[in-house]
Amino acid sequence: MDRDLPPPPSHLLSWAVLGGCAVFGFVVRGTSQRIREHGVQALRGPLFPPSPPAHRHSSHLQYRSIYHRMDSGSLWLYRCYYSKWCQRALSVTIFVILALAFVETPSSFTRTADVRYRARPWEPPCGLTEGVEALCLLLFLVDVSVKGYLVGRAQFQENLWLLAYLVVLAVSLVDWTVSVSLACQEPLRIRRLLRPFFLLQNSSMMKKTLKCIRWSLPEMASVGLLLTIHLGLFTVLGMLLFTMGEKDEKQDKERLAYFRSLPEALTSLLVLLTTANNPDVMTPAYSKNRAYAIFFILFTLIGSLFLMNLLTAIVYNQFRGYLMKSLQTSLLRRRLGTLAAFQVLNSMAGPAGAASSDTVGVKPQDVLQVLQRARLGSSHKRALMEKVRSHDGSLLLARDFQKLFDEVDKSVIKEHPPRPQYRTPLLHTAQVLCSHRYFDYLGNLVALGNLVSISVFLVLDEDLLPGARNDFVLGVLNYVFLLYYLLELLLKVFALGLRGYLSYPSNMFDGIFTILLLVLQISALAVSRLPQAGRKPEVLGLLSLWDLTRLVNMLIVFRFLRVIPRVKPMAVVASTILSLVQNLRAFGGILVVVYYVFAVIGISLFRGAVVAPGNSSLVPANVSAPCGSFEQLEYWANNFDDFAAALITLWNVMVVNNWQVFLDAYRRYSGPWSKVYFVLWWLVSSVIWVNLFLALLLENFLHKWDPRGHEQPLAGMQEAPYQMSVELLFRDVLEEPREEELLDRLRQHPHLRLRR
Repeated sequence: MDRDLPPPPSHLLSWAVLGGCAVFGFVVRGTSQRIREHGVQALRGPLFPPSPPAHRHSSHLQYRSIYHRMDSGSLWLYRCYYSKWCQRALSVTIFVILALAFVETPSSFTRTADVRYRARPWEPPCGLTEGVEALCLLLFLVDVSVKGYLVGRAQFQENLWLLAYLVVLAVSLVDWTVSVSLACQEPLRIRRLLRPFFLLQNSSMMKKTLKCIRWSLPEMASVGLLLTIHLGLFTVLGMLLFTMGEKDEKQDKERLAYFRSLPEALTSLLVLLTTANNPDVMTPAYSKNRAYAIFFILFTLIGSLFLMNLLTAIVYNQFRGYLMKSLQTSLLRRRLGTLAAFQVLNSMAGPAGAASSDTVGVKPQDVLQVLQRARLGSSHKRALMEKVRSHDGSLLLARDFQKLFDEVDKSVIKEHPPRPQYRTPLLHTAQVLCSHRYFDYLGNLVALGNLVSISVFLVLDEDLLPGARNDFVLGVLNYVFLLYYLLELLLKVFALGLRGYLSYPSNMFDGIFTILLLVLQISALAVSRLPQAGRKPEVLGLLSLWDLTRLVNMLIVFRFLRVIPRVKPMAVVASTILSLVQNLRAFGGILVVVYYVFAVIGISLFRGAVVAPGNSSLVPANVSAPCGSFEQLEYWANNFDDFAAALITLWNVMVVNNWQVFLDAYRRYSGPWSKVYFVLWWLVSSVIWVNLFLALLLENFLHKWDPRGHEQPLAGMQEAPYQMSVELLFRDVLEEPREEELLDRLRQHPHLRLRR
């Protein structure tokens, strides 16, 4: 193998080390370690160049292509670009440019968003936010320039994301120039709508998620068409049904309230599809004739329970197919990276132009040298180096080189430090008792008793004001429980040793909360001394007894969470939730992008639409407002007068509880076409994104509960993580790529050529 421009002999070793480290960075930190740290969605990770350890936790640095320049200078630049400091700087830049929306006009710097009480917000002077934005845009320009140089002109022109990146930067710079020339008084800033693109293009996981949504759109469109037909059919039926036999308008409340016109009837049934106005929409007709309930029950059964759940099933099916494709792609790229590393190191082991990678091997010392430079966990590095040394200096063939990385798929369970050795029989017996699992069970029982005591006193004092409560008994109980917690901590440190105690996350959790409880109880003693019968707690002051008591009780409630990792089913559920939170980075990023875009559009459309009572003839007084209306419910803080208020308003609509109130209010304040905005938001957030979230949730739970994926705890271990290797779980389904296919892909590399 050689490059387009062969390096001098003196640089061959350093170039191979850089290239080998790059491929090792992909292979070693590949599939299984990301599964253990990030769950299912982290399978698709860096391919060729290494990423720093801190960015194994960052989903926006995945899917890096191996098709980049291979000379030593470019590899050095590649490593610098993907170093933790450069990537952190890029992440901070993206965060800053997105956060400008809170500072720019209209500013969100007010205590409340309620139009009745909101003061005039602080507005930044012209040039302040524009200067920060210009700096961010310049950094993005440097970012796209570096990427363009590394991938080369041909690859840059074929990469639609990089081309779009360049176009967005150009439009943003032009719009920024127009804004500055108009003294920041322009009515519309186009670049605000484009800012989420910087977050989107920097995350490979988010790009994959968008591709998943694109794959799901045809099937989702078919269900959407069925929903449209369903809505239209029942709307026409409702209009005909509730006007038949009408003698007086006062007699048909259903028609007047929900079926006055075709748009209102369509809106009422659309809201009923989300069950937000059930049974309100049915009550007038049902009160008139119980047979009318059949109409609404049939509509809900077909629409909400069948078609909407069918949409969830379609999204999940597409998501699972998307997962399998990603697993197959991950395996292919992993094999490609391994073969590329073998070919790079092979050029140092034997004569150039070797015919087959099966007959020419790699020197173990070269592999060890690369491993020394590779950035990976110490446990995996130690295992790999021991595996290499086991070859006793003989060359590693291609198959041996591939098997070398099977060590990465093996789970590494944390080893705890050895326990102290006590020679005295009494101390040894105490150590055995305090390190037994029954001692943990006793601690869980005591924590439960503490929680029950707090709950009992909350029920007894629910009708009393804080100043009228007598917390003498609860205060004494808290001191008793605290003494037990301190004793438990000291006994565990005695049994396990300080390092052994700190090696268990559950013990650290207990210890931190116990120390916080001790500090708060000492503060309470300093303020009010020991609890006394009949003394009422003080409710004023920075360290009032009432506030300290509430903090202590809240910490006790949180401390009760210690029982979760000690109960296996609860531990599996908790680990699923934690991995779900980590996997939500891509999905959460998509939601941030959608929120950002809709918030900016909402500000442009509805800013100032909601006015305080008495300032407009459209706003009725609260006493005269209809029951359940925007004004009667005092939803004045739900507006689009600034970015923060717009986000909260969109969240309330996404939850779809009472979202018909928003539809009606903004129809009256802004016009009937405002419904299009809110319906689109409901489709994107509540229908598409929530269904994707459910698909991710199902996928995580199915894998976590699969018995093949659970690790067995080692003998003598107090706790063991319930982890699994998803790639190993699907290994029998995935197709192993052929060596001819891998070699063909390497020959197509624009900056790398293999000799034939």
